[in-house]
Amino acid sequence: MNSLSESTAVALQLVLARDPTLVAIVARSLSVSALACVLACGLGLLAGAWLGVARFRGRDALLTLLNTLLAMPSVVVGLLVYLLLSRSGPLGFLGWLFSYKAMVLAQTILVLPVVTALTRQVVQDVDAAHGEQLQSLGAPPLVRGLLLAWDERYALLTLVIASFGRAISEVGAVMIVGGNIDGFTRVMTTAIALETSKGDLPLALGLGLVLMGVVLLLNSVIAVVRRWREQHDAQGIANPGSVTVVGSAP
Repeated sequence: MNSLSESTAVALQLVLARDPTLVAIVARSLSVSALACVLACGLGLLAGAWLGVARFRGRDALLTLLNTLLAMPSVVVGLLVYLLLSRSGPLGFLGWLFSYKAMVLAQTILVLPVVTALTRQVVQDVDAAHGEQLQSLGAPPLVRGLLLAWDERYALLTLVIASFGRAISEVGAVMIVGGNIDGFTRVMTTAIALETSKGDLPLALGLGLVLMGVVLLLNSVIAVVRRWREQHDAQGIANPGSVTVVGSAP
């Protein structure tokens, strides 16, 4: 057997035997990314729903900035958070640098523009079709945006799941602000990079297999949600009387 086949065999053994080191790294990765996704989606869904319907001076400039942030590399986010949390930074008094909290903050900032921008686009598209009815009822922008967002909850659920995948698969930001400290801030992506550089391929491959499994599971859930949404829309077309238009009386 060559080194690849041997390393793969050992990696599978580590995964199947639930190696304590591997399990701890995976659990930490899931915890960091899940909390960051909850925070980013909580803020991003609200901001995106409001931006989708609100009209104010400077909105176009704000949307341009938001779309620019979509392409911001994770290492740049990590650098900015590092500068904020360093001893000489404005948030240095918190003492969060090279900690679990710093990684959550970095991933939240990384995912937030994605959630906000895509939610804004979804709500704006629905507002063009159904927003006049809610506007005529005197609903304020945030309420109108949230109602329209609820009407597109299946599409936004797909967005939330994809955001978690974006968070758990990034490496640059958490490497910079977390420090990749064994037992404290080492997550799957940073551990893969470190173990590969050390030549410990079995552990790196094992973590890679788990990470790919998580991504595969997320994409499977997205596919199920999309099919569920298509069936829901098809039933709505087949039974138009059973569908309540957003903002209309029951």
